[in-house]
Amino acid sequence: MRLRFTGTDSKVGNCPALHESPDTREVVVQGRPLTDPEDLAQLQHFGAGDAAVVVPRELLVNWAPKEIDPMPDVIDADEFARLFRDFEHSAWHLETRRGYASDRDESFDEFLRTGVVVWEPDMASEWHQNIRRQADAGKAIGRVRVVDNPPTDGQRFLLGYAACNAATGEDARCLWRSDAERVRLLEEDFWIFDSRLVVVLHFNDADELTSYEAKTEPAEVVRYSIARDAALHHAVSYDQFAAQVAALE
Repeated sequence: MRLRFTGTDSKVGNCPALHESPDTREVVVQGRPLTDPEDLAQLQHFGAGDAAVVVPRELLVNWAPKEIDPMPDVIDADEFARLFRDFEHSAWHLETRRGYASDRDESFDEFLRTGVVVWEPDMASEWHQNIRRQADAGKAIGRVRVVDNPPTDGQRFLLGYAACNAATGEDARCLWRSDAERVRLLEEDFWIFDSRLVVVLHFNDADELTSYEAKTEPAEVVRYSIARDAALHHAVSYDQFAAQVAALE
């Protein structure tokens, strides 16, 4: 069973905790086993192969799913773009894919021919101008890119393009996929705004962005915030990472 960590009230990383299967939607409760025969005898419908665990009520209140089959809150591209104009203090992106169809334009073709990423120093596009304004206003904008070893062409292109991200005021970092897997980082591609709104980006097999799923449930936002903090802790700046890639070649 594939499991995804949901949350814990433990301050030291121990149980109790909750996990959820993204495939079956089943919830796995991790806690102290109930073993006293007198206590077990009080349980109704307790079978010979069953196990009982004891968890504080707060764990279920804070981290258990609140809906049987939650409906995604899908927003459109215009609303997603508006978030980058209206966020109050922070916008952060975890990039987990091996390539993005939106990157495959003339500059990407030029990179495949020359190995050099070319970007306009004046960064006159609406996106770049807005990010620069937000950074100049003191807001925090950043991303961590998860990279395979060896990197894909798409990842190499974005590693070169990270200089443009940094020039607009972003904190651009990278993380090896092996390290992301070691710390069990989320595999989802998402933006988190002001530590209260998460937008998960969904793609098809052709690496085309198909939908934007907004999440505001506090327990879900905390789960993505934990992933953000872990990624930032283990990642290194894009230029340091580029040096690591070059040393491996």
